[in-house]
Amino acid sequence: MPTEEMLLSALALVIDPEIRKPITEIGMVRSVELDDEGVATIGIDLTIAGCPMQDRITKDVEAAGKTVEGVTAVRVELGVMSDEQRLALRSQLRGGKPEAVIPFTQPGNLTRVYAIASGKGGVGKSTVTANLAVAMAADGLKVGVLDADIFGFSIPGMLGVTGQPTRLDDMLLPPISYDVKTVSIGMFVPEGQPVVWRGPMLHRALEQFLADVFWGDLDVLLLDLPPGTGDIAISVAQLLPHAELVVVTTPQVAAAGVAERAGSIATQTSQSVAGVIENMSWLEQPDGTRFEIFGAGGGQRVADRLSATLGTPVPLLGQIPLEVTTREGGDSGVPVVIGAPETAAAQAMITVARALTARSRGLAGRKLNVTPVSGKGA
Repeated sequence: MPTEEMLLSALALVIDPEIRKPITEIGMVRSVELDDEGVATIGIDLTIAGCPMQDRITKDVEAAGKTVEGVTAVRVELGVMSDEQRLALRSQLRGGKPEAVIPFTQPGNLTRVYAIASGKGGVGKSTVTANLAVAMAADGLKVGVLDADIFGFSIPGMLGVTGQPTRLDDMLLPPISYDVKTVSIGMFVPEGQPVVWRGPMLHRALEQFLADVFWGDLDVLLLDLPPGTGDIAISVAQLLPHAELVVVTTPQVAAAGVAERAGSIATQTSQSVAGVIENMSWLEQPDGTRFEIFGAGGGQRVADRLSATLGTPVPLLGQIPLEVTTREGGDSGVPVVIGAPETAAAQAMITVARALTARSRGLAGRKLNVTPVSGKGA
């Protein structure tokens, strides 16, 4: 005969699609009952009324219940968490902290943070960011993207995200696309409406996206920065002092010169530069030859000059050719690394993604198993 314990064990395999934790772990299972005929009645408390994932959760709970031998039918009774339950859940998701904090600056946090920067617009920075994120997630990493380009946001469209984050009181649960958690101001602004903000509002928006969003235990967080070295770049340095810069440029001399200045901000913010990505490096012709529309060598020049300026090696992480499939993927919301992974551009971005995630992490923010010992010297 089935037991309630067997049902609870089966329900522990049901993962909340937004929080990405078992529903038994986050207090969503209100009750489990079995009658003599093997009918299971399972009470589920949704995090909010009208939860957009309620149909999926219901189906997953029904499917899990039917895996228990002896269960003849499953009835799911939906409810909504009380204020006290939601408060407890928010505290749990914040690691026991009642107030919002930026998790990526907490001691022991091992999330690698990359700020994708460029000197000027139009070099494909957002396209590169979206594809790097999806490529990393396809390799099994837990990845988040924060679209910090407040005025020129484009990440939601490139990742095919159309909905808003779910609000859990003062906490936001980010939409997930291609296993990438994503947040952007574009999710809150009516289509066609501009964002007209000044410095303090930009800083506060970035701070809220970092602290009020439930990012979970990420391996990598990517920030798509606006072009240049303005307010957002400075705020990122202040809020995420351990973030590493990745500079995107085209081979063009003018673009490379501006990109160098974007990377040189690290000398004033004490950040490190993980490397340079050269986008739109060439257009391959039908006969296999390369047509270098924007010239050649810009990415390597930026890497060499930043190495000299910063006094540490800054590698050229990769050269991404110009291909129609990349643009089509961005327009359709299907990144090329998923939609056409066999193309040269996709392979170049996959290689860059793996190079970034394979880099050894510094000791900043990590706990060392070292205990100071006092005593007299020899």
